[in-house]
Amino acid sequence: MKIAVLGGGPSGLYFAISMKLRDPAHQITVYERNRPDDTFGWGVVLSDETMSNFDENDPVSEKMIRDHFAYWDDVKVVRGEESMTSGGHGFCGIGRKQMLLLLQQRARDLGVTLEFQTEIQPDWIDGLRRDYDVVVASDGLNSKTRSLYADRFQPEIDMRANHFVWLGTHQKFDDAFTFIFEQTEHGWIWAHAYQFDDDTATFIVECGPATYKAFGFDTLSQQDSIALCEKIFEKHLGGHPLMTNAGHIRGSAWIQFPRVTCENWFFENVVLLGDASATAHFSIGSGSKLGMESAIALADELSSGKPLEQALQDYQDERKLQVLRVTSAARNSTEWFEEVERYLTLDMMQFNYALLTRSQRISHENLRLRDPEWLGSAEAWFQKRAGSNSTRSPMFAPFKLREMELKNRVVVSPMAQYKAKDGMPTDWHFVHYAERAKGGAALVFTEMLCVSMQGRITPGCPCIGPDQLADWSRLTGFVHAETDAKICAQIGHAGRKGSTRLAWDGIDKPLPEGENWALLSASAIPLMEGNVVPKAMDRADMDMVKDEFVTAVKAARDADFDMIEMHAAHGYLLASFISPVTNKRTDDYGGTLENRMRYPLEVFAAMRAEWPEGKPMTVRISAHDWMGEDAVTPDEAVEIGRMFKDAGADAINVSSGQTDKAEQPIYGRMFQVPFADRVRNEIDLPTLVAGNIYEPDHVNSILMAGRADLVLLARPHLANPYWTLHAAVELDDQAQAWPAPYEGGKRQAYTLAERARAMST
Repeated sequence: MKIAVLGGGPSGLYFAISMKLRDPAHQITVYERNRPDDTFGWGVVLSDETMSNFDENDPVSEKMIRDHFAYWDDVKVVRGEESMTSGGHGFCGIGRKQMLLLLQQRARDLGVTLEFQTEIQPDWIDGLRRDYDVVVASDGLNSKTRSLYADRFQPEIDMRANHFVWLGTHQKFDDAFTFIFEQTEHGWIWAHAYQFDDDTATFIVECGPATYKAFGFDTLSQQDSIALCEKIFEKHLGGHPLMTNAGHIRGSAWIQFPRVTCENWFFENVVLLGDASATAHFSIGSGSKLGMESAIALADELSSGKPLEQALQDYQDERKLQVLRVTSAARNSTEWFEEVERYLTLDMMQFNYALLTRSQRISHENLRLRDPEWLGSAEAWFQKRAGSNSTRSPMFAPFKLREMELKNRVVVSPMAQYKAKDGMPTDWHFVHYAERAKGGAALVFTEMLCVSMQGRITPGCPCIGPDQLADWSRLTGFVHAETDAKICAQIGHAGRKGSTRLAWDGIDKPLPEGENWALLSASAIPLMEGNVVPKAMDRADMDMVKDEFVTAVKAARDADFDMIEMHAAHGYLLASFISPVTNKRTDDYGGTLENRMRYPLEVFAAMRAEWPEGKPMTVRISAHDWMGEDAVTPDEAVEIGRMFKDAGADAINVSSGQTDKAEQPIYGRMFQVPFADRVRNEIDLPTLVAGNIYEPDHVNSILMAGRADLVLLARPHLANPYWTLHAAVELDDQAQAWPAPYEGGKRQAYTLAERARAMST
């Protein structure tokens, strides 16, 4: 094949090397705009796993790179006068210039033609496409190839908020990868520092837009900018200056990070590689890794004997998913640093943990493998903060809301059962909730208990009021007598989402003709075309429904529930007032957030007044409608949470979505945790969170990082009522109590787990 590679960075060079290794007869030319020894970065970070991949692909270049490595095992976090170090992280670094020179030499040795100082113009790219069998565009995050064929690649470029400048220093930072946070008169500014050769380290300075502007970095020359950074980080530089290798750039050389994604990675015989196709933020140090591993995959596909289009399609299918996993982690890390001032007041232990786990690539148990002593001290710190002398995992730390004391942080999430008869709970509900109360979770939520027959979602949804008091009392009596769990009644009204079928008969679809009932909502907007059109509530309706909520609270009180939650999420009645998607009112209950919150706050106040002072009351909100800016957004959710806090809410149960069928949610592991994190740490109130959380690792990571205080699991508790007991077995937590009749099962479970661990080592 005759191949043109546009861009002589690590990914382009490594692709050329990889192709030559597979067939020396390939004619490969690499075109690079700069000189051979030009580079505008400092160090490159690679992991042991990445180097193993390189060794399998080309042992020669792998050894060349490894022979020039600087190694470090620790991560050190410095915040003002405080510092903390954890180990076992296993990084290695090499100077970018050194790496390029090594790859250039390896490419020449294999017969690759290298053309430097060759400016790649758009019209020339089109000519190359006709003259070569394949054109590989590895021309970086500002790819001219991607821009030229934007209609084919469909790129999306998200310019991130923070500003940063890439510098170097002879202060080596050779003991650890070091993060330094300094508080200044203009706000926080921080550095990412790591050694990459015997006498040089990368020193990336980063800050938020307000701090950047306040310091005037946008108007300073490079030298003045560097001098200011030297002053800010003076005590960490040991008298060494900061250096730039971006003298070709006018101004201060500060930039913002462009997050690049592309819908398509190839068309005809042109294919994107490395940063041209997708970028990973420098804070996780994976840009070169991704590009070079993609180079291996592309070389494999082009050498497979498949037709070119199929080879490029398979390359895209395989690598796009792998790259997405890393760039998603990079996005998490990027956003963490953009919001870092939210966490800088956390205790140093928790701040350090949050930083280490910011991308979600490093989990709680992964940290135990890396540095068990440090994680043990972190867990002991968490337990002490919770009032315990235990050294158990965070999920087994106690928690208290008002006078309600929970034995751990695991919660059975509200899950509709659709098994009620005419609003009455049945034996199904008793068995379902009682079984989960025995399963080790500290708190069990009921499904939404409706305040009236009109307020039901479906004919199978239970109510709570005087008629249901005996049934709910039977349940709470069992829970209190036979388990050490607590039980919460979630109370709500379906609003416009009522009068629909059981989930398995067609979720959200209206009942058959003649079976529907009248509905109420903030505005007369049906859930879907064909569903019942609700009445826009007038003042009399509001008073009636508020009284129904109060009656429900009295029943929950008399039934001896330990906690209640007002359901103001998921598009139900109270949520329909909060969201501008469902609230189109022009009176005092519509328009501004203050107006939209007026009725839910009225109901909350009336409920709280009837609920015992010593028992907690929470509110569930949808922190994101997933419907753009003209809906509830995470920004607005913070204010919603603040209003409920001021009204007396003890915690906010942070959920999202289900407001309207036009929503476009983005799912993933723990996808609602960032919303709970933000509410918790911006309004200083405990939060509960659910949403694709299914492993003990998830629970521990969320809690230890201070992103929520209680963790709700739904589907895992449907699959296994004893999820918490089994999680303790998985973690080899011998302190977990089981119901006395189940002690034999406990012994066997721990024995089998111990045997499995022994066989796997």
